Amino acid sequence: MVACPGPTASTSAWQPRDRRDPAMAGEAEGGDAKGAASLPEIPPTGEADLTLLAGGTAENHAGLYKGARQCALSSSYKTDSNTTHFTNPSTFILLGIPGLEAAHVWISIPFCTMYIIAVLGNFTILFIVKRETSLHGPMYYFLCMLAITDLVLCTSILPKTLSIFWFNSREIDFSACLTQLYFIHCFSVIESGIFVAMGFDRYVAICHPLRHSTTLTNPVVAKIGLAMVLRGGMLVMPHPFLARWRPYCRTNIISHTLCEHMAVVKLACSDTRISSYYGLFVVFCVLGLDVFFITMSYTQILRAIFILPTKDARLKTFGTCASHLCAILPFYVSTIFSSLTYRFGQNVALHFHVLIANVYLLVPPMLNPIIYGVRTKQIRDRLIHLFTHKGT
Repeated sequence: MVACPGPTASTSAWQPRDRRDPAMAGEAEGGDAKGAASLPEIPPTGEADLTLLAGGTAENHAGLYKGARQCALSSSYKTDSNTTHFTNPSTFILLGIPGLEAAHVWISIPFCTMYIIAVLGNFTILFIVKRETSLHGPMYYFLCMLAITDLVLCTSILPKTLSIFWFNSREIDFSACLTQLYFIHCFSVIESGIFVAMGFDRYVAICHPLRHSTTLTNPVVAKIGLAMVLRGGMLVMPHPFLARWRPYCRTNIISHTLCEHMAVVKLACSDTRISSYYGLFVVFCVLGLDVFFITMSYTQILRAIFILPTKDARLKTFGTCASHLCAILPFYVSTIFSSLTYRFGQNVALHFHVLIANVYLLVPPMLNPIIYGVRTKQIRDRLIHLFTHKGT
C-alpha cells in the first residue's frame, strides 16, 4: 500500500516527462493506457523520492509509478463523485426570465399589478358571499372555491418571482422548491376540476332549472369540492416524490421564475421518462377529460339558449357563457402549451416559454373575479350596495 504524498512547494517545478523511465512506457501502452494518459503526472514530494528517481533501478521506478498512479486514480474517482453526483442539492437557482434579465424590473410591474388585482378581487368575492346570505347557493359556493384556489396559485409563485425581479434573490431551498412544485400543479388540477363543476352547475341551471335546487344541494356541493381537492392532491403527489428520489448531476440552475415540474426533472441525471410520461398522463387524461366535460356542458347550454323565447334572454345567456369560456380558455391553452413545450418545443424561445408558463398562473386568478364576480348581477349589486352604504 503506497501512501499518497501531499503537494509541497519543492515539487512545483518538477517535470516528470523528462525523467520518466522507459520501462514504464510499455505499461501505458497496455490495457491501462487510456486511464494512465488521462491522469495528471504525480511528482515525488520528498528528497528520498528524488534520489530514487535519479539512481534507482527500473523496479524501484515501476513501484513508485504504480503507487502514484493508484493514488491519482483514487483521487480522480473521488473528485468526480463529489463534483458531479449529489442526490439532493441544498438549493436551486432560479434565473427568472432568461434573456430578459435587464427588463426584470419593468416586467415586474404588470406581474405585480395582476397579483394585486387577483388578491383584492378574490378576497372581495369571498367577503361578499360570506356576508350576504342570499348568495349562499351552489354557484357562489363554487365561485368561493375558485377564489381560494386562485389565491393559493398566485401566492405560491408571485412573492418569489418578485424577489427575483426586485432583489435578485435567486436561491430557493430544495424542499421549498418541491413544495412550490406541488402547490402549483396540485391547485392547477383543482382549478380545472372546479371549472368542470361550475360548467355542470350552469348546465343544470339553464337546461333543467326545475331540478337545480334538488340536484345541487349543499351536501352534494361539499362532496364535489372535496372530490376535486382529493383528486388534485393524489394525482400530483408522485411529482415531488419522484423529483426528490432522483440524483442530480448536471446543475442546480433552473431557467425559470418558478419550480415547474419538468424544469426540475430535466436537471436529473437518471432516466426521467417515468416523470415525463406521468406528467403527460395528468395533462391529457385529467385536463383533457375536464375540457371534454366542459365542452359538453356548454354545448348543451348553447343548444338551450337558441330555443329561448326572447332575443334579449338569448343574448344575455350567451354573453354570460362567452365570458366564462374567455376565462377558461387562457388557463387550458397556456397549461397544455407549457407542458408540451418542455417535451417537444426545442425551437420555442425560452423567454417566451417562461412567460407563457406564468400566464396560466397569473391571468386566470386576475380574470376570474372580474368575469365570474363583477359580471354576475347579484355580486355586482351587493358590491355597489356595500360601497354606497358605507358612503352614506
